[in-house]
Amino acid sequence: MHELRLRCALANVDTVCEALEALDALSVSVEDANALTADETPLFGEPGMPPPQPGWEASLIVALFASRAQADEAAQLIQLQPFFADGEVAGVVPLAEQDWVRLTQSQFEPVEITPEFWIVPTWHEPPAQAVKLIRLDPGLAFGTGTHPTTRMCLRWIARQAPQQPEALARVLDYGCGSGILAIGAGKWGAARIDAVDIDPDAVTQTERNALANGVQLQAGLPDQAQGEYDTVLANILAQPLKVLAPLLVSHVRPGGHLVLAGVLERQVDELQQAYAPWVSLSVADREDGWVLLHAHKPA
Repeated sequence: MHELRLRCALANVDTVCEALEALDALSVSVEDANALTADETPLFGEPGMPPPQPGWEASLIVALFASRAQADEAAQLIQLQPFFADGEVAGVVPLAEQDWVRLTQSQFEPVEITPEFWIVPTWHEPPAQAVKLIRLDPGLAFGTGTHPTTRMCLRWIARQAPQQPEALARVLDYGCGSGILAIGAGKWGAARIDAVDIDPDAVTQTERNALANGVQLQAGLPDQAQGEYDTVLANILAQPLKVLAPLLVSHVRPGGHLVLAGVLERQVDELQQAYAPWVSLSVADREDGWVLLHAHKPA
């Protein structure tokens, strides 16, 4: 791998970036050419600074190429273009070979849901205290346990199962992503599990993750969700949760549970209002500005 570094004026940055992409750059990024100097220009509106600007007047463009020959050829071609007349080639820099898989893996550690319930990447040994665990490779799909919304949903499952095992008799994971919530329900004894998502790739990933964890479930597109469930889990975002309110509530059996995540604390009132015609939502958990909402459907 080699980096081609180019200096150019702000007015030409977009054109140069597009040209580099056309020349098969693997990635293109833009930095402040005066970074770490007295002339460094902040863009993000720090206190006491001028309003944010659209870019740096003196910009450094860094393009990644698979080989030195590709980087050199791109540099030669860019220099011939009228839009680069005032630009400068700052050099071609070789990158040290790295084991990117190992580097990525090193960023992820086992995630504690409860003291006995953990999410453990496949390359890690489970913690000694882990009684139940989900094996999952972070980064494959949304829902890896590293986000507060996922952790709160799994905590709810882990805490509910010993108290009301009947709540997990039939479970729907709506917007399943990686399938982690459905798998979590299976680990805690759910008898029948449906996991649905609008993304066919998410359905495929859910099936793979369930198989790897020894959990039986039915995964498919949203129209596969049929009838009523003892618990409906939906970890999406506030706006789609509002739109889906009638549908999600219709899938909860009388006396059943509705668990919603992907909601910021400031969005609680609007979600409660959206669901008020059918159920009364309350905050069941909080973490890092996110909330978990829960409701019992009237019997």
